[in-house]
Amino acid sequence: MASRDGFSFFSGQNSHLHCFVFGFVLLVCLQAEAATKKYQFDVQVSNVSRLCHAKPIVTVNGRFPGPTIYAREGDRVTINVSNHAQYNMSIHWHGLKQYANGWADGPAYITQCPIQTGSSYVYDFNITGQRGTLWWHAHILWLRATVYGAIVILPQQQTPYPFPKPDNEHVLVFGEWWHGDVEKIVKQGNDMGLPPNMSDAHTINGKPGPLFPCSEKHTFAMEVESGKRYLLRIVNAALNDELFFAIAGHNMTVVEIDAVYTKPFTTSAILIAPGQTTNVLVPANSAPGRYFMAVRPFQDVPIPVDNKTATAIFQYKGVPNTVLPSLPQLPSPNDTAFALGYNNKLRSLNSRNYPANVPLKVDRNLFLTIGLGKSVCPTCINGTRLSASLNNITFVMPQTGLLQAHYSKMKGVFTLDFPDKPPTPFNYTGAPLTANLFTSHGTRLSKIAFNSTVELVIQDTNLLSVESHPFHLHGFNFFVVGTGIGNFNPAKDPSKYNLVDPPERNTVGVPTGGWAAIRFRADNPGVWFFHCHLELHTGWGLKTAFVVEDGPGKDQAVRPPPKDLPKC
Repeated sequence: MASRDGFSFFSGQNSHLHCFVFGFVLLVCLQAEAATKKYQFDVQVSNVSRLCHAKPIVTVNGRFPGPTIYAREGDRVTINVSNHAQYNMSIHWHGLKQYANGWADGPAYITQCPIQTGSSYVYDFNITGQRGTLWWHAHILWLRATVYGAIVILPQQQTPYPFPKPDNEHVLVFGEWWHGDVEKIVKQGNDMGLPPNMSDAHTINGKPGPLFPCSEKHTFAMEVESGKRYLLRIVNAALNDELFFAIAGHNMTVVEIDAVYTKPFTTSAILIAPGQTTNVLVPANSAPGRYFMAVRPFQDVPIPVDNKTATAIFQYKGVPNTVLPSLPQLPSPNDTAFALGYNNKLRSLNSRNYPANVPLKVDRNLFLTIGLGKSVCPTCINGTRLSASLNNITFVMPQTGLLQAHYSKMKGVFTLDFPDKPPTPFNYTGAPLTANLFTSHGTRLSKIAFNSTVELVIQDTNLLSVESHPFHLHGFNFFVVGTGIGNFNPAKDPSKYNLVDPPERNTVGVPTGGWAAIRFRADNPGVWFFHCHLELHTGWGLKTAFVVEDGPGKDQAVRPPPKDLPKC
């Protein structure tokens, strides 16, 4: 990257030359700070072997995981995605706000039609007001099982981190691995009306680690030096599992979540839901040796999960590979107390340079209930198929991009009648319920006025079962002003909100049998997806979208679509 170094001013020149030189230097500085980063993504099928099984998988540039995108705050990024695989493809740049530029957001049939086999599409976007760790992934079918990677946004030139400078940085991306073809496994489950088979392993940077067979070559290791400090950029790209992560013999200091700086706190383990990112500082201050880094799922209800532990190695320089690593003490798989306590420690930095602009006045209140249920399926094993809903509505994916339909004022693609609250209130987290709450199906969206402030309460329910749900909002960050267990009480719970330094995120974990309240300002015009980031539940219909109206200013309306926008 270009830098500001190497420029000097000379005395004895006239003022016109001074102005010319200063203007030239300023122009060069601006160009250095706002570079264009160009990437080529070739979506292709590659043969990959894990756990003694080889299979063809969809990859980007033949890599699993895919390449990390590096940029600086203020940069323009263009990524030409060429699809050489047998599946249609779209890629989402998870956590990037894409101001008035939903055409670059990526979810198939929401902001674009997918990229057909043999076609290409250029995602073109600016990184404005964001820095930190985000990620990208396929946003169609279950293809993000193998099509994913990290995004590292460095601060602007000569802008330091608001925490001690690390000596080095490493990216850790957690994922899942299936022995078989994931799309076939999902289709088989759908045909039977049942959840598909769970994954066979978790992975760290695509590798399950030495606790699995045939994994000698499939273990990620990072070398560290005694006395140095390391920044780990952690992404949970798993499809369906919240994960605990710890390093044997070492504590971590959390300094960022979802590309937003936090008040630092030290912990022995972190909890990270699918879709979330976390940056931690780790000092190499233990006795030189080899230490396992480990991930294992958190699940506090009796639902089957892949509960095996994936590992990588934190290895001190000069220590031979013959030294056996030690395992960390991870929280128990059902340790609800740790999970709730950890999330309660997360706070926005809320400094002068990085303020937490929490909306204090709310223009629009939304209350959404999560419902799991069964729909009639004569061809399925039990005559039913599992489904999911928000406010009793199972979302039906359209056959054209919702943003294009909105921009072009197409009729018959969606309706703007998604309800602000559930039609039938009940004891949401009481005894397990199987009653028919008259769930409907439709492509029903919610319209939000530009620049209005929104409070959205997401309530888990005991329809079939309570469960934790990580919800992701495209196009925005939001503040998690409150969470709780049981039913949300609108008369009492808002008085307990944190409106000073709540965590700012793009993906929030709704606790099992509880609720989460988020606030955001709807200052980004377009159509923005809102969905559970458990791929299983998204496929069942646990999703909707918000239509944010255009604002009055020339830069407050959805931009015209690019000429190469894919067609359905």
